[in-house]
Amino acid sequence: MFGGIAKALFGSSNDRYVKSLDKIVHTINSLEPQIGTLSDEELAGQTDKFREQLASGKTLDDILPEAFATVREVGKRILGMRHFDVQMVGGIVLHRGEIAEMRTGEGKTLVATLATYLNAIEGKGVHVVTVNDYLARRDAEWMGRIHEFLGLKVGVIVPNLNEQQRRAAYDADITYGTNSEFGFDYLRDNMKHSRDQMVQRPFNYAIVDEVDSILIDEARTPLIISGPTDDKSDLYIAIDAVVKDLDEEFYEADEKTKGITLTEEGVDHIEQKLIEAGLLETENLYDVENTQVVHHLEQALRANVMYKRDTDYIVKDEKVIIIDEFTGRMMDGRRWSNGLHQAVEAKEGVRIEPENQTMASITYQNYFRMYPKLSGMTGTAATEAPEFYDIYKMNVVTIPTNLPVQRIDEEDEFYKNTLDKFQAIAKAIKEKHEIGQPVLVGTVSIEKSELLSDFLRKEGVKHAVLNARFHEMEAHIVAQAGRLGAVTIATNMAGRGTDIQLGGNLEFRIDDELKDMPEGPERDTAVERLKEEIAAEKQKVLDAGGLFVLGTERHESRRIDNQLRGRSGRQGDPGLSRFYLCLEDDLLRIFGPDTLFSKMMNANLADGEAIGSRWLSKAIETAQKKVEARNYDVRKQVVEYDDVMNDQRKVIYEQRAEIMDSEAVDDVVVDMRHDTVNFLVGEACPPGSYPEQWDIAGLKERVDDVMGLQPPFEEWMEEDALEPELLEERIRDLADAKMDAKIASGDVGIWRQVEKSVLLDRLDHHWKEHLATLDALRQVVFLRAYAQRQPINEYKREAFSLFERMLETIREDVTRILLNSELQVQQAEPEAAELPPLPELPDFLTGHVDAWSGSNEGETKMAGSDAILGALGGAAGVSNGPQASEAAVSGNPFAGMDISRNAPCPCGSGKKYKHCHGAVA
Repeated sequence: MFGGIAKALFGSSNDRYVKSLDKIVHTINSLEPQIGTLSDEELAGQTDKFREQLASGKTLDDILPEAFATVREVGKRILGMRHFDVQMVGGIVLHRGEIAEMRTGEGKTLVATLATYLNAIEGKGVHVVTVNDYLARRDAEWMGRIHEFLGLKVGVIVPNLNEQQRRAAYDADITYGTNSEFGFDYLRDNMKHSRDQMVQRPFNYAIVDEVDSILIDEARTPLIISGPTDDKSDLYIAIDAVVKDLDEEFYEADEKTKGITLTEEGVDHIEQKLIEAGLLETENLYDVENTQVVHHLEQALRANVMYKRDTDYIVKDEKVIIIDEFTGRMMDGRRWSNGLHQAVEAKEGVRIEPENQTMASITYQNYFRMYPKLSGMTGTAATEAPEFYDIYKMNVVTIPTNLPVQRIDEEDEFYKNTLDKFQAIAKAIKEKHEIGQPVLVGTVSIEKSELLSDFLRKEGVKHAVLNARFHEMEAHIVAQAGRLGAVTIATNMAGRGTDIQLGGNLEFRIDDELKDMPEGPERDTAVERLKEEIAAEKQKVLDAGGLFVLGTERHESRRIDNQLRGRSGRQGDPGLSRFYLCLEDDLLRIFGPDTLFSKMMNANLADGEAIGSRWLSKAIETAQKKVEARNYDVRKQVVEYDDVMNDQRKVIYEQRAEIMDSEAVDDVVVDMRHDTVNFLVGEACPPGSYPEQWDIAGLKERVDDVMGLQPPFEEWMEEDALEPELLEERIRDLADAKMDAKIASGDVGIWRQVEKSVLLDRLDHHWKEHLATLDALRQVVFLRAYAQRQPINEYKREAFSLFERMLETIREDVTRILLNSELQVQQAEPEAAELPPLPELPDFLTGHVDAWSGSNEGETKMAGSDAILGALGGAAGVSNGPQASEAAVSGNPFAGMDISRNAPCPCGSGKKYKHCHGAVA
């Protein structure tokens, strides 16, 4: 009560903070007359002036008022758009590394130019992150005109650019691109073998557009770069056939988590079916020999029971394509992980793509937290403010609208079933359509949007359907959703980022109607005619009540509902919003309180009758809060687990950077060799043990295997005062002498390149294997909870142990390869005497993978991954002893070594030698 009184008297903390920025805005406004008198050349010269001021000791905050005033003036001259005072407030908030919550239509794209320009003056690079390629290109071209006028370079990152184009885009002062492109470039850069191949600069500052979509909705799904593994298509098809017609009595389904569990009768039934199909190694389904079958069985059950066609995915061009649950867009290239996507492909009878192995991974949380300064903007962030602060340490600041909001938000209408609801919706849309009021309808799935489309066709209402099937036309359809009598059905706010203007969007009408007309007086006349038509049509739409936003059901998140509502009432325009609900809606059916159903049924609601009450709205809000809390827990769990990997990732990536930046890595190689010797001796001669307890035979075998040395252990053991430290010293000396002799017999410069190449290759190989191990560990660590152990603590402990083991394996691997290899200098043509450049990194399968629900978004590019010693090409090769020429010809760096055909390959792949490098010997 007292809090409400204080808020009424003094305003909220947000109001007070925004009001405190008025002084800066007043300073900016006072500079407008002065800046307005500058010529175009003088205005363009402001950038050099600001750089001189920064060089003389001023800060960005010092030059902010004049820089913002400069951008405002350029916006007026170049785009015909003058920044409002509230947009100046938004620009200040962005510059301070906070989130600006601004309603739809308030000009967030223009606001970004203020903070972008100010922070780009330093020349360290600014990234503007958008949700799709269309917006990245549009904003770079549209707002880039302001920056280019002021002498700044603008780049854009979109798919299918080559390395040179990407490098040029990142070297620009301001770079526009999508979140996934930035993230994948970071991962790819840290798989390169030379600094010259890397495309990104050190991170400086990023502005994230639609920040809630990128940092909240998509934060459940880590970015992953993968390589292909073995094909298991036959197994998927066979198991799919077993579960295809499984009765409901044999399993229990949980729609909240999309999990499915077999009953005892179901296990017996499935076991019998699998035995008949010859798929079980033993008769007990849960024997360790059947682990792989059980995994595939679980995924096949989920695919057949929990994942619905035209809701969770569609089949197009003989491919299973996932539907984004937040936007309703078709995510071509996205793949569910853990074999789920293959199970759905088997279910639908399309070609089954092979599974993939993780080669590099990072979550959006940890990627964006690497920026020293990060800010964002969106129309809906306040409901997620605690999460933004907890994860990203960013405050949400609600910016007031330029003009008062005129939209009327009506209470929800509640119906007994879906049929009654859709009949009422179709009737309401027809009524609005007849009076010319445009209607934007929000649905939650393709299935619902097509169902409503059928109802409208029966009513004779002309309409456009915007869902995952037609996302290519997304921007054009949404841009014209404010025209007189327009009816647009959009799945989950598809088309977000495109402005809906009452009467129509001039830019899109010019593009649609005049694109073939050449520049000239005739085109100018046509443009003026379109302007007049739009102005007249806008007045008619205003008279009809503005845009009517109709939601066919509540979304899991209040924020998504607010996004839909926010499309109406732009810049003080009138508008109307209303949601239609029923008992069969997924939100209420799955998450709603049980009492809601009983009370509604007891009310004897007649067919076709609607009710609305605050009690119902409260129950719905409670259900939404439940889902929001669950989703936050999922995202928090993702970042908790990735934080463990992130610490390790930093160590590996920093080590790679140091190796690439070093002219020579001989000191690192020497340390690795000595550490390997210490480890081998410590393994055979444990501390505190007696000489007679030492495993000298094992040590002799290991030293021979790893280093190719045969020390006189028998002679040494006869000495009275032999200590493990003395053993270590003597083996180290022998290893050093062998390496020194090897280097002295060849070209030192080339050996340094060989050492660098081997070190990077082994580091990458074992990091890839480590990621695969951590993936497997994360899938099973939850079982530790049954033993009263905290899964995350168990994961941390085991991940650390695995990391230590990986580092030891890398040291041993590098030592083995270098000590057992010799340099073979081959004859080369005079013009090819120089070392060729290191090869470009091949395209991999890039994915946006949900480790918990299985979602994986990415491009479908496939290539191999091994970049072994052959990177040195024809100028030099690495070979072994007397078989040097054989190694050079065959490409096997271990040719000539006394390696059993059935022994593990020395490269560390885990395969037998005869199936790995021995296969080409």
